Amino acid sequence: MLTSRTFLQRTRAGAVRKVVREHYLRDDIACGAATCSLCVPPPPGAACLQPEPGAASSLCPAPHYLVPDTNLLLHQIDIVEDAAIRNVVLLQTVLQEVRARSAPVYKRLRDLLASPDKHFYSFTNEHHRETYIEQEQGESSNDRNDRAIRVAVKWYNEHLKKMNTEEKIQVIFLTNDRKNKEKALEEGITAYTCEEYVKSLIANPDLVDRLACISDAANEIENARVIFPEHLPLSKLQQGIKSGTFLQGTFRASRENYLEATVWVHGDAEENKEIIIQGLKHLNRAVHEDIVAVELLEKNDWVALSSVVLQDEGQNEEDTEKEEEKENMLKTSINKNMSRPTGRVVGIIKRNWRPLCGMLSKSQIKEARRHLFTPADRRIPRIRIETRQASTLEGQRIIVAIDGWPRNSRYPNGHFVKNLGTAGDKETETEVLLLEHDVPHQPFSQAVLNFLPKMPWSITEKDMSYREDLRHLCVCSVDPPSCTDIDDALHCRELENGNLEVGVHIADVSHFIQPGNALDQESAKRGTTVYLCEKRIDMVPELLSSNLCSLRSNVDRLAFSCIWEMNHRAEILKTRFTKSAINSKASLTYAEAQMRIDSTSMNDDITVSLRGLNKLAKILKKRRIDNGALTLSSPEVRFHMDSETHDPIDLQTKELKETNSMIEEFMLLANISVAQKIYEEFSECALLRKHPAPPPSNYDILVKAAKSKNLEIKTDSAKALADSLDKAETPDFPYLNTLLRILATRCMMQAVYFCSGMDNDFHHYGLASSIYTHFTSPIRRYADIIVHRLLAVAIGADSTYPELTDKHKLADLCKNLNYRHKMAQYAQRASVAFHTQLFFKSKGVVNEEAYILFVRKNAIVVLIPKFGLEGTVFFEEKDKPKPSLNYNPEIPSLTVENTTFYTFDKVKVNIVLDASNIQHQKIRMALIEPKILGSGIPDQTTLKKKASDEPEKKKKKLKK
Repeated sequence: MLTSRTFLQRTRAGAVRKVVREHYLRDDIACGAATCSLCVPPPPGAACLQPEPGAASSLCPAPHYLVPDTNLLLHQIDIVEDAAIRNVVLLQTVLQEVRARSAPVYKRLRDLLASPDKHFYSFTNEHHRETYIEQEQGESSNDRNDRAIRVAVKWYNEHLKKMNTEEKIQVIFLTNDRKNKEKALEEGITAYTCEEYVKSLIANPDLVDRLACISDAANEIENARVIFPEHLPLSKLQQGIKSGTFLQGTFRASRENYLEATVWVHGDAEENKEIIIQGLKHLNRAVHEDIVAVELLEKNDWVALSSVVLQDEGQNEEDTEKEEEKENMLKTSINKNMSRPTGRVVGIIKRNWRPLCGMLSKSQIKEARRHLFTPADRRIPRIRIETRQASTLEGQRIIVAIDGWPRNSRYPNGHFVKNLGTAGDKETETEVLLLEHDVPHQPFSQAVLNFLPKMPWSITEKDMSYREDLRHLCVCSVDPPSCTDIDDALHCRELENGNLEVGVHIADVSHFIQPGNALDQESAKRGTTVYLCEKRIDMVPELLSSNLCSLRSNVDRLAFSCIWEMNHRAEILKTRFTKSAINSKASLTYAEAQMRIDSTSMNDDITVSLRGLNKLAKILKKRRIDNGALTLSSPEVRFHMDSETHDPIDLQTKELKETNSMIEEFMLLANISVAQKIYEEFSECALLRKHPAPPPSNYDILVKAAKSKNLEIKTDSAKALADSLDKAETPDFPYLNTLLRILATRCMMQAVYFCSGMDNDFHHYGLASSIYTHFTSPIRRYADIIVHRLLAVAIGADSTYPELTDKHKLADLCKNLNYRHKMAQYAQRASVAFHTQLFFKSKGVVNEEAYILFVRKNAIVVLIPKFGLEGTVFFEEKDKPKPSLNYNPEIPSLTVENTTFYTFDKVKVNIVLDASNIQHQKIRMALIEPKILGSGIPDQTTLKKKASDEPEKKKKKLKK
């Protein structure tokens, strides 16, 4: 049956036009019930509704299906995802509305539809002849959709009554809309609110804790005074932003001071790029990463960022006097000469609330249901939740979601989502760090796995039709020990003309991942493989990462090869790119490759090839450094694990060999060669990587630190910096040069991916290269897969597709890749920090030599070379007399009593794990040498005592 749909659409110019579209109606759309004899049976394995009842309900003891409306799904998705909720019909009307209003919730619903255990069924009611309805005259779209949902529920009930089953299945309508529920009841439909239905589930009383607090007004604390100003409506915010009265930006809370934040303004308002927000009322219920509207204060009310550290101590809801005292303290600590643009939050444009990991701070009131949740991320405020499981959840890592933040509540409201496990447990803490850094780590879905090649797999004649067969070449790979995802392999051989042929062969991952399919979409979303201390979160499924794409030895593999003809001075004479097939003759570790190069007795083909590569690499590196490339340093650590407990038993800094540098040089050369080729072919849509030059002010700390040791660091250019770092050596202090390079690394900007058609600055500052990209690690970086596709099109080995040459889509992809790479780095650092804590937990107290990296107003930041560990030594302690402190920011130096500390000074410290705060355990350090005479300085005895006493104090406090 053919009908038509008419709707109004606004054009880009602002005009309204009438659109009429054909709309097909059918009567063969199945209801999805597995036992229905009236409908076409679903295909084997397809999602369908089961006859068995779901969770036992006191309101509806008979078997039943659930039909939720749009708002219920948007606000109560955590309930819907629970294992107790099964046999749910998702109407097309509802799914379309959810898709338009929340992409994350829509994605979660698609996952539920794909889950075989949940029995969710998508019913296309908008194309069913008996459930499609026209919009009536004067009826709003929202009211029409509500009526369409009720019509579909009524049809389901009548349809299921016709089934030849002993026990009839009922359909229940779930809605939190009062009017919609009343109309449903008037029409004879069984309807409940989400809360009514959840409270009726006999075997799932704890599910009530997961109910979201829907309305801020409904959850305001009775008789509590208003704390915050009202948020302006979105329409007024947009008018204000357009007129310049308000500024739009991203709210970034401070880790150190919960009464302070900055807003990074969007657009070109350079003079007000960063706005300071200070004080509870001015913060006005904004949460970290929200998009907010800000009003600038009068210039004489501008402030500077304070140097005060303030942590929220979680006082009573009504007790805001402490906040006022703290705000006054902030104002008195400000130097007016350093004041910067300051404002107040007048409204929220877009919330960026996400599920949060943390721990429950159980209320001291007996039988209380309201408790405070403390997030692991210090930038997020505490959250008020209601739960009956407080005793069970104490000492556990849990997930909580924010629901709203009433004006008269000191904290936002939220609800309990999930218990992750015991705090301090290795598996639990790994899960927390992955969630907190937004690392996608769920197992690959069946939809993704369906696109993997069927096993056993082998190279076919079709594969070889556009490839070079290079399986005869003496190719080998060099990687860290126990590496299974081998991206790259190399070869070097002498040609008949006396020149050298050098090949870099990269795993041809793009052969296995076709553009646009579920495997490609998942890889693009993940963006990168994340390497934790004991775990690897793959970007692509293991069949590819550790098997079919991994260039293991003695097996045929598909590759993308970059082959140069060079003379013995490492000058490139010819470059060519080809899809290929290779057979690696050896998978070596860096140590094994180094041993072969150094050996006097080994002269086989692999060893000769390695020596040729190493000789050329040294020339390439010297030339690169002569051109101004930087050689920086960053202390990397390696843990040695106990084979049974998997706890760290030793911690050492990674030792780099000559072969590390050899591989690096050829990877850099391949990346540069490929960047030139893809930009030559695709000037508007090449995916490149740049490293911006740091602003001169970034180098202040490096220049001052070097000056304190009578050394000069020049920062006019990368070449000047590289040369002055090479010269900055002291014979009696060899480690000083490493310290300078570590400090120089901290001055650098972040390298980023970008689309060539959306930027003018291509320069890579650190590598001193005019153009650069990533080509050499497609198993673990999605950027490299896109570069492979571009290169394949450039050499005629593959055809293009629309998204590949769309610079706007490529720019959006780069944005996600940069975010994923940044979060992967943070997750890796968090994993190292956690394993370092585990190491020192078993060691007790450790004394080690350290070097000062930074001098602060009341502390020194030190680096311990043996462990690659950084930590802060404080010279003040709570409830103790304060020592005499004199900070000179110009040198910089800190004089404590009669002892002066400078950057790079050698000291001896005591290291111990402070487990007094189980959520924020940290390594504490105390100074042993030089010994400072005076009172109030934390030493190793007080430090050890504090670390062991605090948990005991906490227990006593809880008992009281």
